[in-house]
Amino acid sequence: MEIAVISDLHLGTGGAADGFGHEDGEFLKFLSFLEKNFEKVVLLGDIWETLTGALPGDPAQELRRARESHREIAARFERPNYLYVHGNHDLVAGAVQGTPDEFIIRAGGTRILFTHGHQNDDLVQKRRWLSELGVWLGGWIRRVGLSALYRLLNELDVKRGGLSADSTRCSFQKWAMNIAAEREFDVMVTGHTHLAANAVHGDRLFLNSGSCSEGQLSFLSMDTGRASYAVHTSF
Repeated sequence: MEIAVISDLHLGTGGAADGFGHEDGEFLKFLSFLEKNFEKVVLLGDIWETLTGALPGDPAQELRRARESHREIAARFERPNYLYVHGNHDLVAGAVQGTPDEFIIRAGGTRILFTHGHQNDDLVQKRRWLSELGVWLGGWIRRVGLSALYRLLNELDVKRGGLSADSTRCSFQKWAMNIAAEREFDVMVTGHTHLAANAVHGDRLFLNSGSCSEGQLSFLSMDTGRASYAVHTSF
């Protein structure tokens, strides 16, 4: 099976707090390219931004408003060739529309796990209210035009999470490979970090789809029949 994976679009309700960064028409062309070249397109979490509304505490309404703000993209995602796994910014999709937090593909003797990856974040798992409050405040920082402060806070969050482009130092990749070993998966596919990656860890493979927010394009291509996996990015 030929699969494309995208994640971390953060499609919001428009305005300064919307971190998507693409014209919808141009992004639809990108989706058409993926549909033409792949049997399935996996939406691997944080597709919708539901935590940066003007007021906190109503992610279900923010999901509805975000979908209304990007109607054509939302309609495209309803096609049967799309598979959707929620992340932490669109966690509400699990309750509202039954979106899972992972799915599994078995291709020959290869077992592949797809999950967003927020399960590794202690702040999200143990103090979700604090994590969501931080995202909400970040939305207001963007609204008032403090982009430099927003970037600084993002950099601090990367350091807090122990993220690194170096696969030997990245604590997120170590967590993912531990999960893969415990659950006997050969390939672990994640999003969440916004850092695209294709890294071998012993006899297992770590893949990250990067991010399609802030005007970036990043996706994974997977050919399970040939065991071929690649990262594609454009900035």
